[in-house]
Amino acid sequence: MHVQRVEDASDPRLDDYRSLTDTTLRRRTEPVGGLYMAESAKVIARAVQAGHRPRSVLTQEKWLDAVQQALGGVPAPVYVASAEIAEQVTGFAIHRGPLAAMHRPAEPALTDVLRGARLVLILEDITDHTNVGAAFRAAAGLGADAVLVTPRCADPLYRRSVRVSMGTVFQVPWTRIGEWADAGPALRGLGFELAALALSDGAIALDAYAAARPERVAVLMGTEGDGLTSQAIAAADSVVTIPMRGGVDSLNVASAAAVALWALTRDGVLDR
Repeated sequence: MHVQRVEDASDPRLDDYRSLTDTTLRRRTEPVGGLYMAESAKVIARAVQAGHRPRSVLTQEKWLDAVQQALGGVPAPVYVASAEIAEQVTGFAIHRGPLAAMHRPAEPALTDVLRGARLVLILEDITDHTNVGAAFRAAAGLGADAVLVTPRCADPLYRRSVRVSMGTVFQVPWTRIGEWADAGPALRGLGFELAALALSDGAIALDAYAAARPERVAVLMGTEGDGLTSQAIAAADSVVTIPMRGGVDSLNVASAAAVALWALTRDGVLDR
């Protein structure tokens, strides 16, 4: 661990950490720069354990021991700054622990991600990073083998997504897919049935679908407001719905993903 103390907010060594609260800026600059942010010692440790390489770490003195444990001997410059300097650089008061600028790994090929997979979660055009992170956490906790995201879906490696997922974005294999005209046939060619979770006349109730689920299934989840696009529904083999009560027509997308995954893996439906 190469500790370097920084006493000037304009120090260029901290450039990776500037303006972290500017979502639009970070969504543009982080992928282009080949990096992403991991926040807290626990998340950094999970990233390192997944084989991701830290570019540097920004921490306060009180978290140095936690940083050393999180890095586990992986070499990286560790910049120690006061809370005031860190806030000037990042744009917010850092209280969740150290930050790490991580090298962004290349997105794997679809065939590699789905090799051996039987249950897959697909997130279509979900722009809320919190929902993306929560969906990944559900996928990890409830037995999805992989997550696929569409071209306009929020970045699973954005700082908020990573934090909300509790680092499970490093645990569940994932990659981006193309538009449905190509993605639908590609998934079907790999043996997957596509189940669109949507409100639709003639939709199959989730419990009925789960009782006779196919060997390999990909569950499609759409945005909070509009749900799945017409292209996604057209690409699907089945439309599935969660029966609701109390005048409520739908759940938050991450909650719906959790319910669907639980239904498709409970009672030995999916042997592990």
